[in-house]
Amino acid sequence: MAVAYLDPRTGRLFPLYPPRWRSDEGNPLLLTPLPGIGREDIAPGVRSLWRYRAALPFAEDVVPITLGEGTTPLIETAVDGAAVLAKLEWFSPTGSFKDRGASVMLSGLRAQGVTEVLEDSSGNGGAAVAAYATAGGMRAKILVPASAPPAKTVQIEAFGAEVERVAGSRQDCADEAARRAARTFYASHNWHPFFLHGTKTLAYELWEDLGFRVPDAVITPCGAGSIVLGLEIGFAELLRAGAIARLPRLFAVQPEACAPIAAAFRARADHPIACETRPTIADGAAIARPLRLREVLGAVRASEGGVVAVAEEEIISSLFALAERGLFVEPTCALALAGWRKLRAAGTLSDRDQSVLILTGTGLKASGRIAGLLEER
Repeated sequence: MAVAYLDPRTGRLFPLYPPRWRSDEGNPLLLTPLPGIGREDIAPGVRSLWRYRAALPFAEDVVPITLGEGTTPLIETAVDGAAVLAKLEWFSPTGSFKDRGASVMLSGLRAQGVTEVLEDSSGNGGAAVAAYATAGGMRAKILVPASAPPAKTVQIEAFGAEVERVAGSRQDCADEAARRAARTFYASHNWHPFFLHGTKTLAYELWEDLGFRVPDAVITPCGAGSIVLGLEIGFAELLRAGAIARLPRLFAVQPEACAPIAAAFRARADHPIACETRPTIADGAAIARPLRLREVLGAVRASEGGVVAVAEEEIISSLFALAERGLFVEPTCALALAGWRKLRAAGTLSDRDQSVLILTGTGLKASGRIAGLLEER
């Protein structure tokens, strides 16, 4: 059966052409399950995520838009007297993991005839879409919240994308983009399933990094949940292909100031739970109404993982703990270490568990914010 768009909430299928970003009912889409690949299907001479092209939902004639994304380092470090692995996703071309999704999403959309895209972003997603759009000869307009860090919007503008600041919250920005989607194709890193199939290459890469094994646990920052869902898709494909015997436990980490997925997880619900939201230093995870909340909860529960929320002081402490080990990350990225510490303290993870932290973005994009934290220490 050909790959199709799937609305997981209704079961409806839609063909991949014409391109679409949501179902007729307004729900976020996935793709129908793919069979996965084994180690013999990896293209060893390709130094980008496209080494896993055989696992992607495209025909051979789709020309990749690639800047060498993926193949990021996996290193071991020690924190609080315990060893932990760190996947350094800021080695990506624009400085964040979102290059994985942008490369795959825009390659697929360009092959479908899309020439101009609209995106909304607090920074990293917009930078990735802007970079890959210009590299692929496409036009891009990025809506950003008025509070978006200048270091990120400058990067977007430097790539040649049009930037428009939107008053209000990050959610207000997303709502405005959805209203404009009738005029320009909405290539949203939160909505489009091709983006998740770029993010799923993290699972394939960790499997290859670890000698074609999987770790016991993967801990990642979580706002809308694209890493969690990408990991779920990738590891499920590996399991389906018989390349692994079990799934790793997936843990999503949110700031307490904006933790709607953690609130639903604690309540054992699969729908939004009323919870207060406040400004957070982890602004990249400040998504008050994550549209794939149900799917993220399903992913962590199926893996026997979980969702944890961490306080601002825990995020800041973890930011500097990483810096003291030579790892300069943006505050949102530090959620991963803060969550791992909390999971160890609770006994959910032990020192015997091989745990991987997904370190999502470079501290260079938040140097002004980090300078302020240094002054307060």
